[in-house]
Amino acid sequence: MKKIHYWFLLVCLMLSTTACEDYLERFPLEGPADQSYFANASELELAVNGCYKGMNFHPTDAMPTQLLLDDCTDLGWDRNNSTLQQLGKGSHDSNNGFVKSVWDNSYKIIGRCNFILDNMGKLDGKMDATLQARYRAEARFVRAYMYHYLIELFGGVPLVTKTVGLSDSQIPKASKEDCVTFIFSELDEAAKDLPVTYDAKNVGRATKGAALATKARTALYNGKWDVSAKAAKDVMDLNVHKLHPNYGELFSYKGQTSNEIIFALQYLKTSTVIHSTPQNFLSRNAQGASNKVPGQILIDSYECTDGLSIDKSPLYNPKEPFKNRDPRLDFTVAVPGSNYFNFKFETHKDSVKTINYATGARVDNQDAIHAFATYTGYCWRKYTDMTDKDDRSNSELNVTLIRYAEVLLIYAEAKIEANQIDQSVYDAINAVRQRPTVTMPAIKTGKTQAELRSVIRKERKYELTNEGFRLMDIRRWKLADKLLVGNFLGRIPKGLLATAPSIDANGTPDYSSVPNKADMRVVEVRIFKPERDYLWPIPYIETVTNKALTQNPGY
Repeated sequence: MKKIHYWFLLVCLMLSTTACEDYLERFPLEGPADQSYFANASELELAVNGCYKGMNFHPTDAMPTQLLLDDCTDLGWDRNNSTLQQLGKGSHDSNNGFVKSVWDNSYKIIGRCNFILDNMGKLDGKMDATLQARYRAEARFVRAYMYHYLIELFGGVPLVTKTVGLSDSQIPKASKEDCVTFIFSELDEAAKDLPVTYDAKNVGRATKGAALATKARTALYNGKWDVSAKAAKDVMDLNVHKLHPNYGELFSYKGQTSNEIIFALQYLKTSTVIHSTPQNFLSRNAQGASNKVPGQILIDSYECTDGLSIDKSPLYNPKEPFKNRDPRLDFTVAVPGSNYFNFKFETHKDSVKTINYATGARVDNQDAIHAFATYTGYCWRKYTDMTDKDDRSNSELNVTLIRYAEVLLIYAEAKIEANQIDQSVYDAINAVRQRPTVTMPAIKTGKTQAELRSVIRKERKYELTNEGFRLMDIRRWKLADKLLVGNFLGRIPKGLLATAPSIDANGTPDYSSVPNKADMRVVEVRIFKPERDYLWPIPYIETVTNKALTQNPGY
């Protein structure tokens, strides 16, 4: 599907004629262009391609939203004094630029989808009916996906389902429940006409599995356990998707065609559809900025290879804290002592020299001495690929939005919360834990609902970190007010933790009993207001322009 980006500029030109001011760009207005589009199937295809392209928007630092969200949670941090950092530390308001970008771009995409759905009937009887139905289903999927994202960040939002003009642009919020009902209906209809797979030239388009998986996720997030479990099982029963054997490859160019990937943002350098994730994630030795980084809490969350937390496992050695750990830690995070882009990665402030593995030479260690080396002592490894090492701001690595491992975890969690615990729950969790490159011990049967709830919440952290799920997870579990307050911690600049912290049922470390806890780097002090911060604010300008739109509580 990467070919669709060649046509994006034409799509933009086409759609721009339907808007008369910035505020309504996302709600294309009626006008002369409505009478000429769509004249043929090719124009319809270009417009649908434009909906997909719109999903690649970058709220800050030329990065997609999905790879930024974990850096405003308990797992990560944004060094830039940015609107993303404000969201992490709780200093944001309704003028936050990151929030506005997500809102504006989401509604622009929804507006494109509405324009297509309102006007494609002109081609009835003039093009292949099956293809027309598929394009309709694709537009409905994209629209539903964007609404699913909006409601988890903002709560109830205006439910715009048709092209609107200036006279009918004052639209109040729909309740979150009404939005969920709409999303379910749209995804059900889309799933009827979306294919299970595509030929090579159309890979990347929405499939039946993508629609069902989005329904399963939306249902899970909104406590509709039976709906969620059934939709996830429907994906499983397609017998198309499977877990990729190599976990690390999933987030590299080698893994882009894996059957585990159900839906992904498509990037392509030749059509200038690129992102700068490597530049933001990579270490100073690798010539990156290391300004989006994981924190100590994440590192200490991962279990040892015996399946026990670090405060319980005999395999954990505080003097060698990164050994004998869940392999997903190394696949997700560059930890000290590892090979990271051909350098020995070491952030200990006394390690002024390091090894360049490509040349064998000892060189100045920028990851220890540079003023803006990673503040936490760690870097993200997930979504960095050696292919991009010399062109770090122009990556064409696709970014996965839905993958099969998530579907398995959705299925397991929905069944656990419905208290319908059977062997299939254990099978789903253990399939994820025991893929060949992970091989963590199986979760044994006989656990209570509460015990399995703990298991699944930790498993989502280990499996899905740095993929944009954490914020929604800790909000819906009502843990954000506990996890997004106090000190965000990094590695001790000179030394190691004397003992393991205690780990709670959700896999969260508590350092209060660690003798040298005071030596840990306090990267940021965070505030979370429960009455306010479980939702983002509606952008201020929206409440000014749309008098029917009420602000979220506390803003």
